[in-house]
This record gives sequence, structure tokens and C-alpha cells, in this order.
Amino acid sequence: MTGPEPLNIMEKEYDFKGVSLLVTHYNRSRSLEQLLRSFAELNCRFEDIVVSDDGSKPEHIDYLHALQSQFSFRLITTPKNKGLGNNINKGQDAVQTPLTLYVQEDFTPAAIFPESFTHALRLMNTRPELDMVRFYAYFEYPYLKNPDNGFYDMGFKVWKPGYRKFYMYSDHPHLRRTSFFQKFGRYIEGQKGDFTEYSMMMSFLKNKGQAVFYKDFKNLFTQKNSEVEPSTMKREEWRQSDNFFLSQVRHLYRHLKFNFDYLT
Repeated sequence: MTGPEPLNIMEKEYDFKGVSLLVTHYNRSRSLEQLLRSFAELNCRFEDIVVSDDGSKPEHIDYLHALQSQFSFRLITTPKNKGLGNNINKGQDAVQTPLTLYVQEDFTPAAIFPESFTHALRLMNTRPELDMVRFYAYFEYPYLKNPDNGFYDMGFKVWKPGYRKFYMYSDHPHLRRTSFFQKFGRYIEGQKGDFTEYSMMMSFLKNKGQAVFYKDFKNLFTQKNSEVEPSTMKREEWRQSDNFFLSQVRHLYRHLKFNFDYLT
């Protein structure tokens, strides 16, 4: 691998005091470079940057060390792969600021991110009841209210129709209080990533988590998976299939399971 390229910095500066950027990483050092470079070129400075690595191959670890000299992040490593839950837990444990911006390494912020993030910080600083601000999703949350500079309150009620209402929490890019674990517990370790995320989703709901959602999320972050560094998240085929029968079974399964798990 060749070394990092020089940066092209924008003129306006954004200094986000009290916020740590937490990035989880596994065998995708070029993707991580793209993420960090994008923030730097938008002139976004965080009080701290923590990169939590999940036992990547030596060539990626070597490249991470090369990136450290340019982007000045703290690297938290583990000798072997321990899964998503452990990777987020040890990364979050290392954060020392009141707020954490959590982003996985395969995302890239758009030019509108700095101003939108400034509004997100205002919301977190003026509304102590908020637990997180969500910046990305695969679909729009179905029950949104009280718009404020593109951000909407997420209104969860178990009696509302559809299973997508349960997706208040997601591992996609979000801003949260560093005290998150005190209210919702730590991520489950030793399980597949889907189950780890699902368990935190249920904990967020059962512990009355409150969040806001950025409605124009498709223009705030993009998720990039190259052929050289494809996604490391593997899901069962039935969860992704576009087959009509399988999709109907999937919707029914999620509707029943989500309601049962929430109510028990």
C-alpha cells in the first residue's frame, strides 16, 4: 500500500468541541482514509478521534499507523477479531468527551454535513432529554414530527402500524451522549452483527430512548463499498432477497418478532 495523499482543505472552519469521532474499523483502511479525509477536507475538527480496530490484517494495521501521522487519531486495537459488539464497546470506552459521533469506516460525509451537524449539536445541548441524533438510514423513519432545520422527532408507539417503527436505533452514523451505556447497557458481544444491533435497538426502545432523525439523510452521508474493500457484514440470503414470497415472510416475521420481543 502506498502512503496517504495530501489534503485539500476548505476555507470555513468547524471546531466541534466536546465531540469525539468514533470510527469502527476492520480490514478497510482505504475506506477509513476516505472517511477521515472527507471530514478534514470539510474542515471539521473534533476534540478527539478514536479508531477502534477489530483485529485487522497486518497490512491494514500498518496503513492505520501511517494514517495516524496525518489525521492524529487514537488507535484502539485487539489481537484477534471479536465482533461488532466488542469493537464498539472498547471504542466507546476510550471516548472522553461528553458527545460521540459514531461512524463506520465505509461512510463519507457530504458538503452539507458541517452545517447540519452544527444544528444537531444545538439540539443535543438544548434538549437534555435527547439520547441521540440519527444521520443515516436505509429508509425514512415512518413517524416523524416537530421539524427543526431538517431534523424531526421520532415518535415511537407500539400500537402504531408497521414494524419499521421499531427502528429508532441504528448503527448507522449518529451523534449520542457518551453516557449512552449507562442508560441502555453495553453492546452484546460474541454474537453476529445483526443480533448485536437488534439487541441494542430493543434496549433503546425498552429504556424509553429519545432521538431525532435527519430526514434528508441520503444527501448527508453516502455509504461506499468498493470491490477492493467490500462490506465485511455478511447477512443471510433470506434477509436480503427481493423475492416476493420471501419478502412477505420477512415482513410478517419481523412484525411478530419485534412486537413479541418488545412486550416481553
